[in-house]
Amino acid sequence: MPHNIVETAKEAGNFQTLLTAVDAAGLGETLADGGPFTVFAPTDDAFAALPKATVQGLLDDPSALARVLSYHVVPGRITSAQITSDSEQTTVEGGVLKIAVNGGVTVNDATVIRADVEAENGVIHIIDRVLIPAA
Repeated sequence: MPHNIVETAKEAGNFQTLLTAVDAAGLGETLADGGPFTVFAPTDDAFAALPKATVQGLLDDPSALARVLSYHVVPGRITSAQITSDSEQTTVEGGVLKIAVNGGVTVNDATVIRADVEAENGVIHIIDRVLIPAA
């Protein structure tokens, strides 16, 4: 049986920074028990590419961190089979992600590097950079 989104991300092993941030922002329970959700999950390498001051600033400001993290989450389960054309998806944060299909799939300026990691309460698409909502 698949695990919830948080357990699935823990098992994948390359989301330590994301999971630390989810805990710091108090979003663990929502992602574990709520849903279904589609999560565009940045890898540890994606977080490492951010300036250190940006990451520390977010960790020091739980509400800003929650905003950035919830910008990676779309209500409902959207699999790669459902992403057949360019679209816009409204996030839990309230912003809009631009999804483009052009030989691969991009979300804003991030590339989906692995799609359809199934969880019992949603699906995870692994992306190569952190998405930052407009101010």
